[in-house]
Amino acid sequence: MATTTAGQRREQAKRDYDAFLVGCPTRELLSTLTDKWAALVIAALADGPQRHSELARRIAGVSQKMLTQTLRTLERDGLLTRTVTASVPTRVDYALTPLGHDLFPVMVAIKTWAEAHMDRVFQARAQFDARS
Repeated sequence: MATTTAGQRREQAKRDYDAFLVGCPTRELLSTLTDKWAALVIAALADGPQRHSELARRIAGVSQKMLTQTLRTLERDGLLTRTVTASVPTRVDYALTPLGHDLFPVMVAIKTWAEAHMDRVFQARAQFDARS
C-alpha cells in the first residue's frame, strides 16, 4: 500500500474539486449559485428569516413554483434552513445558515456590480447588435 505525502494529498484535493473538469461536483453547485433566483433569495434572506410569501413579494417576477424549487435546492445545499412552527395556519420561515451567510457577501457583490454597470452593459449590447 503506497503512502502519500501531504503535498500529494493537497494536489489530489485540488483535482477532486476543479470546476474545469467535466465530472467535478462543483459544477452543479455553480449552476445553482449562478441562477438569478438563488442569488436574489440569498440576498433577500440576509435581512433575516422570511416566510415564503414575504420572499415572493420581495422578489418580483418569481413564480411560486420557481421560488419553492429554489428554496428546496438552497436548503439541500446547506445554504438555508426551513423552520416549521406549529400554528394555525402553519408558519414556515427560511433563514440563511452560517454557510449561506458566508456566501452572502459574494452574491451581494455580484448583484451590486450588475446594478452599477448595467448602463455599460446596455451600451456594449447596442454596439454589438449594431455590428451584427
